[in-house]
Amino acid sequence: MEFFNSLVDFLLHFDKQLFSMINNYGFWIYAILFLIVFVETGIILMPFLPGDSLLFVAGTFCAGVMNESGITAELNVWIVLLLLIAAAVAGDSLNYFFGKTIGLKVISWKIKGRQLVNQKYLDQTHAFYEKHGPKTIIIARFVPIVRTFAPFIAGIGAMNYRKFIRFNVIGGFVWVTSLVLTGYFFGNFPLVQKNFEIVVFGIIGFSLLPVITATIQAKTKKTETKLPA
Repeated sequence: MEFFNSLVDFLLHFDKQLFSMINNYGFWIYAILFLIVFVETGIILMPFLPGDSLLFVAGTFCAGVMNESGITAELNVWIVLLLLIAAAVAGDSLNYFFGKTIGLKVISWKIKGRQLVNQKYLDQTHAFYEKHGPKTIIIARFVPIVRTFAPFIAGIGAMNYRKFIRFNVIGGFVWVTSLVLTGYFFGNFPLVQKNFEIVVFGIIGFSLLPVITATIQAKTKKTETKLPA
């Protein structure tokens, strides 16, 4: 519970955290930001890291942020864009290979002579990613947790790597650029600064909207199929 509270506090006050980190670590802050994005997208056990809000806040600091004491913390927008796009692409690629190697080995384990996951489901996953993989990889970028699992499942589904890397790059570019530049142009507006927690929740809520919508639609369709004719 203490870890959860600390994580929530870190997410909601990431602007203050980043201000201190920029002044304390100097140029190393770029390596820290790279590592956070890389780990969130590349390690399937770390989907809770602040991807969307981090990009938005980093963009805000690219425009320069001054505290009450008149001290300014600033990041270079070009370094942030290039490094975080690279981190996003590299993270998804690593996650894809984890899925294709470790993931496939684990689900092929046999218990009492039966494969852990039926081959039929693997074939269905492969067919899905061959057909819908490109848009899935791009859209998943904007959905917390889903973006961590999507490349892993793409690897398990043996999605063609040339196709995967192409849309991985497109998705990473659009995700990082859109959120960083949104923070760069709008993050320092007084209204945003005064309501930063609400803005963070808004970003997270907007990111989760596709999942919520899809879940409601799926339940609605299931209910409709159960209704008598």
